[in-house]
Amino acid sequence: MLSAMIWGFAFVAQRSGMEHVGPFFFNGTRTALGALSLVAFMLIRGGAKRGPRAAAAGTEDARATAGGPAAFRSEDGKSLLQGGLLCGLVLFAGSNFQQIGLVFTTASKAGFITALYIILVPIFGIFLRHKIHWNTWAGVLLAAVGLYCLCLTESFRIAPGDLIVLFGAAFWAMHILVIDHFVRRVDAIRLSCAQFAVCSALSFAVMPFADARFMTASALSLKNVLAALPAILYTGVLSSGAGFTLQAIGQKYANPTAASVIMSTEAIFGVIGGFLLLGERFTGREMLGCVLMFAAVILAQLPLGARGARS
Repeated sequence: MLSAMIWGFAFVAQRSGMEHVGPFFFNGTRTALGALSLVAFMLIRGGAKRGPRAAAAGTEDARATAGGPAAFRSEDGKSLLQGGLLCGLVLFAGSNFQQIGLVFTTASKAGFITALYIILVPIFGIFLRHKIHWNTWAGVLLAAVGLYCLCLTESFRIAPGDLIVLFGAAFWAMHILVIDHFVRRVDAIRLSCAQFAVCSALSFAVMPFADARFMTASALSLKNVLAALPAILYTGVLSSGAGFTLQAIGQKYANPTAASVIMSTEAIFGVIGGFLLLGERFTGREMLGCVLMFAAVILAQLPLGARGARS
């Protein structure tokens, strides 16, 4: 729930940040901050726990268990490397599609469209031999109606920004599944740190070739970076460093379906943030779409579906 709250208000920060810098610079910087904040946390955690344990045992294992730098060497390095690369790649796609979409749509609408990943999780789970029940398919149909009310114009066209955010939602669904796969094999905080490092590297690599296409500001400058700094700090330290780590830790003790139900509330927090901080408003039709989409999210995640989440 805390992750959902942090992410919901992050839509506001992401939307405001796009007024000053490009999406790939924004995501490259925020995920780099997320990785650095987790490295700092692991060093502090390791320093706090290492003393008594190392004195008693005097071994490398004691330092690894404490969470210091040696933990990266003693842990299953292959699983951590695979998890960091795959989770980072999916995170790169999901976060940058979302960030690009926020150039063209509102924080409130982006929050609800992104929430569709909750329904996509069990659908994608079909390929992992997860069982899908009737309530999931009913949720998909209801979400389609809600998406029509929220996004489609009278000429039956979906706005470009909404469509891009929808692509991002598909990758967020994949991210839930790959996190669930690896977090049971490696430490959640180290996995988060690794995926942020991969996402940051990929974002900065793409930035010189793509950012100019989506920037609303005239050019990347120190003035613009400083103007976007509050949004970058919030999304880097809280949304990335804290939010994704809380997600990974929570998923260690809850199946993907249960986690999806809780995290679906980020759409509500996104609307609250957009209303309070950006003055965003919904039309009557858009409000109906939000209600239908949120109902679809809850319907698709009823306990009936949760019992069959794993086969």
